[in-house]
Amino acid sequence: MKHTLYVKFVAGYVVLGILGFFIISTLGSSLLERTIIRQDANALYKEATSIASNEAASYFRQYSSLDDMYYNLTALAVYQEATICLISPSGEILVNTDSSPDSEHEVLEDFDPVAYGKNYYTTDGFYGYFSQDTLSVMVPITLSMSTPKGYISIHRSLNSIYLEREELLQNIYVLFLIFFLLSLLILAIFTYVVYYPLKKITYGANEYAGGNLKHNISVESDDEMGYLAATLSYMSDELDQFSEYQRQFVSNVSHDFRSPLTSIKGYIEAILDGTIPPEMQEKYLKIVLNETERLNKLTQSLLILDNFDIHESMLDVTTFDINKVIKDTAAAFGGTCLKKNITIELHITAEKLNVSADIGKIQQVLYNLIDNAIKFSSVNSAITIETRERPGKVFISVKDNGTGIPKNSLHKIWDRFYKSDHSRGKDRKGTGLGLAIVKEIINAHGQNINVISTEGVGSEFIFSLEKARR
Repeated sequence: MKHTLYVKFVAGYVVLGILGFFIISTLGSSLLERTIIRQDANALYKEATSIASNEAASYFRQYSSLDDMYYNLTALAVYQEATICLISPSGEILVNTDSSPDSEHEVLEDFDPVAYGKNYYTTDGFYGYFSQDTLSVMVPITLSMSTPKGYISIHRSLNSIYLEREELLQNIYVLFLIFFLLSLLILAIFTYVVYYPLKKITYGANEYAGGNLKHNISVESDDEMGYLAATLSYMSDELDQFSEYQRQFVSNVSHDFRSPLTSIKGYIEAILDGTIPPEMQEKYLKIVLNETERLNKLTQSLLILDNFDIHESMLDVTTFDINKVIKDTAAAFGGTCLKKNITIELHITAEKLNVSADIGKIQQVLYNLIDNAIKFSSVNSAITIETRERPGKVFISVKDNGTGIPKNSLHKIWDRFYKSDHSRGKDRKGTGLGLAIVKEIINAHGQNINVISTEGVGSEFIFSLEKARR
């Protein structure tokens, strides 16, 4: 894997750092410069307004001389680290704190205070007076709301502003570097919490894909990674069990098909080569017929189970009288019961008991349970079928007085193709799928089925159905 998620994450982290530094040095620098200029302009404007209202007003009211004003403004200029000028309405610079008071007065070319408009500061050469761009603010000197007698302007070199900006940027760079280094903890946490577990999960997934379903993913955290690892491990266990089930299924199917096919092949070959005389052929042809019926029953059972595996929830649920279905199904075994002298006793609650279920599937459940009860019941015994009504439920039980089921086999009877040792001796026509089909049908209805059995005494199968609403 040339481009791993980890490399992409680190690359993205580095790019983010470079991009952050670039944004600070460009956009951040520009925003910081504008902020400093605006703050300085506000401070200079307040100072200029104070000078215009005090020192300049005093001069124009002839309370002080131009020399007095020069010395006062020079002291303020040193404090503000700026140049302060007193300008006449015509643009003549009467006082300039950067020049001596006896120097010749200069005149600003194209001096037009109105051009300032609403802006109270500029960042240019101030009508060409300064050789470099400066931050300049200008305030008119008015006496009693009359026309301006002149203007106070304060100028500060942009170089000092640039130096202030760079000092602040240096501090920001240091803070950004510290933050960037501290944020490496995120990378370390990502490595430990995400990357290493994900690497183990990826390796485990590759092992599963290669057929090694026994591999254990050693991620035990209580977060999503741990949950994903546990889910994959559970999936591998399920796949392993399914593979084992598949092998057993194929083995069982092969065995159950091979035995009758071997018998059919042997008897037919014996008939064809004359080993079985003509007067005995009818007997053995009946055996062949029975074996084909067994194969047909096995095939039908497999199709039923396969249909439940694919379409488990496809039930044709209707409301019907379960008592009538029990009576009709029990009546179908009249001939079989007569041969073994077995009686079927019905203990039915109420004359009519409606349930909501798939009538065809429930008939099959009853048929399989009664058929099993007859097979494993002794001669001259009784089978009891009983219904009991409970709130929202109807319980049906099929009880026999037969051989019973060994205790160590109770949990296996629902497995497909499972046959106990007792059934192998008595039920040579069985497929081992009857109870598996019963379990699938009852589960598909969202109901339960249980068994109570004592070896040598008998078995009772009890299942529930939803009672129909009146």
